[in-house]
Amino acid sequence: MATNGEWLSVSEAAELSGYHPEYIRRLIRDGEIEARKFSIVWQVKRISLLDYVKDAKSKTDKRYSPKPKKRV
Repeated sequence: MATNGEWLSVSEAAELSGYHPEYIRRLIRDGEIEARKFSIVWQVKRISLLDYVKDAKSKTDKRYSPKPKKRV
């Protein structure tokens, strides 16, 4: 399928982001990245994917605390 570079197949999105194709599909289902379905093929909007990857790299898990627990 020919695209102008704005839209990527799931496999192209996985290759670009380093994520597994199933994870890309999950992001689509959860509405985390912009995508459209053309017949039976999902296409991911490139800028949406790149924004998600950039945001994901900048976040840290606030629940994790590297402080050691005090012993009683």
